[in-house]
Amino acid sequence: QAQVEESGGGLVQAGGSVRLSCAASGRVETVYGMGWFRQAPGKEREFVAGIVQSRSSAVYSDSVRGRFTISRDNRRNMAWLQMNALTPEDTADYFCAIKIVKGANWSEWGQGTQVTVSS
Repeated sequence: QAQVEESGGGLVQAGGSVRLSCAASGRVETVYGMGWFRQAPGKEREFVAGIVQSRSSAVYSDSVRGRFTISRDNRRNMAWLQMNALTPEDTADYFCAIKIVKGANWSEWGQGTQVTVSS
């Protein structure tokens, strides 16, 4: 079974930047997909960004495209989310999730890291 752990959240002013990290460890050799989700207070969890093992393409939600960048290191099973031009609307708990193989669901989730953007 794999474990997923996020880090890097915190308090930032509007217009600032934060970089989140995600590490998948445990009984996993390769991870097909790594993704970021977020859940704001009182709202449902939403997809933010995802990237597959080939790193040939990344997918972003409309609300973050152009401001956030997802990247990954396949050898270390790590992913990062660089978040720029943050707004208070980006305030949320951010979760990393992984797909072990293509076509699978997001099967393993981290506990989340909080990002708070002050105006």
